[in-house]
Amino acid sequence: MDVSLARRIAYDILLRVEAEQAYAGELLYARLNDPAARIKSEDAALTTELVLGLLRWQRQLDFLIERQTGRSVGQLDLEVLLALRLGLYQLRFLTRVPSSAAVNESVELVKRARKRSAAALVNAVLRHAPSGPVETLLPATLPAAARLGILHSHTDWMIERWLARFGEAQTLALLEANNRPPRLACAILDESRREQILRELEQKRMQPEPGRWLKSALTLRGGNPAITEAFRRGWISIQDEASQIVPHLLDVRPGQRVLDLCAAPGGKTALLARAAGEAGRVVAGDVHAHRLRAMTATLKRLGAGGVQCIVLDGTSPLPFLAVFDRILVDAPCSGTGTLARNPEIRWRLKLEDLDDLHRRQFALLANALGVLAPGGKLVYSTCSLEAEENEQVVDGVLHNREDVRPVSGLQAIQPHLREGVHAAEFIGQNGVFRTMPGQHGTDGFFAVVMESRR
Repeated sequence: MDVSLARRIAYDILLRVEAEQAYAGELLYARLNDPAARIKSEDAALTTELVLGLLRWQRQLDFLIERQTGRSVGQLDLEVLLALRLGLYQLRFLTRVPSSAAVNESVELVKRARKRSAAALVNAVLRHAPSGPVETLLPATLPAAARLGILHSHTDWMIERWLARFGEAQTLALLEANNRPPRLACAILDESRREQILRELEQKRMQPEPGRWLKSALTLRGGNPAITEAFRRGWISIQDEASQIVPHLLDVRPGQRVLDLCAAPGGKTALLARAAGEAGRVVAGDVHAHRLRAMTATLKRLGAGGVQCIVLDGTSPLPFLAVFDRILVDAPCSGTGTLARNPEIRWRLKLEDLDDLHRRQFALLANALGVLAPGGKLVYSTCSLEAEENEQVVDGVLHNREDVRPVSGLQAIQPHLREGVHAAEFIGQNGVFRTMPGQHGTDGFFAVVMESRR
């Protein structure tokens, strides 16, 4: 029996995610947008659903596999475990997939991976897998965080800290949002082409709708905008709406000198460059040379080829003699605000990782403030929900400093928002910008605007 193309690609990607610690989103993008592969849209959609859906529900799937096999998932060969997860995910979450296809093709995947001796195990586990609510299978004595962890497929330590910080209702909304496919959002970069962009997206059955928050945003309900002429010509970019808002907080003016310290993959850099205009100077740095090379191509496609891209480690003193009017420090972080989009993070991140991230983020912000011009503005942002990476970094760097003060970004972003949307939706009385997946339907972002008082 042949295995369908979608299941073969999904299995191979999941194997690399586990074995190489690769990121599923990057692998999916590279494989599904390869012109030589000519993958049909329906195969691409099923592949994406299988990969990301399985990673979102991995803990619950593993709970059921351990219950059926009587073994820890760590005792199973990776190739066998992935076939079981893939089959079980289809049986429980993809009702349109025939059970026979889910079972039989999972068995064939094991054989294809040269684990024929496990074919009978995979067949038996999947054919006898429970179909009822998982909650009825949980021990009554299970702690609350562990119960929620299995039901909503997150780690206990994440749930424990979110319950303590956000409360039960907001935590449940967050867990549910993290297990839904996120909205596919685009930024319109050439407003004069709006009608042309919409016509093409509609012709390709992507069902474009206005963004929820930004005038310049679109949300799509199907298809792949990366295959469109609008994308290739740089009229649109694929970017979460909260991510699109962050550069607007800087309020960049034409002709200003702008530094994007941790710039890759370049979506925010392109927005900064457009705001600075041809008379401005934009410098984009990143510690990884290969990411800068990819970003250079992205910026060229987006009409921001004049950005100066340099390799630098922002945790070390910065090599600039000049100062900048505007600085964005979109710091590398845990990514706990993006768990719907990057579900593998929830299985890789450890609580102790937050201390190391805090130290690096502290250094990035402190060094960036050293090259901020008098009267200039800096935005520190992350896509993390964790205080160690957010408030504690800002408070620690600004402690006993009188030359920099936090300011509100309300007036900066209000002109970019849709009619009827007020910036107070995201910015609290303390001036902090924050989005939550369960509340705003975006990735979870944190940002603070700071102004030099020198």
